[in-house]
Amino acid sequence: MTQRTKAPSEPGEIPPLIDFPHAPPSWLPKDAVALAASDFLVLTEDHWTLIAALQEYFMRNAPENIRLRDLHDALKEKFHTSGGGHYLYHLFPGGPVAQGCPIAGLSAPAGSVDQSYGSVS
Repeated sequence: MTQRTKAPSEPGEIPPLIDFPHAPPSWLPKDAVALAASDFLVLTEDHWTLIAALQEYFMRNAPENIRLRDLHDALKEKFHTSGGGHYLYHLFPGGPVAQGCPIAGLSAPAGSVDQSYGSVS
């Protein structure tokens, strides 16, 4: 079942311009707003675009087959005009995958959070 939820236009609102057709069935944008707020983030249109990109990537690739490096490369390519990886870490300082996946209603792939390497949880 495709979820046609929209994303907010103002920071912290539920957006009107971005669809989430690949969202997990139980995921709602309002839950993403609350989870982001607990991480002291206010979601902007770019955050929502990244959330939609994560959801699409997970829908197109079986979660057990997702390789962290491939996911990072796909996100950097999608956002290369905005600044690539540096920009993604600006959006989600805890990591675009490690912090972005839970907000997108997804389980972060193995290795996305490595406390011994200084990852932020």
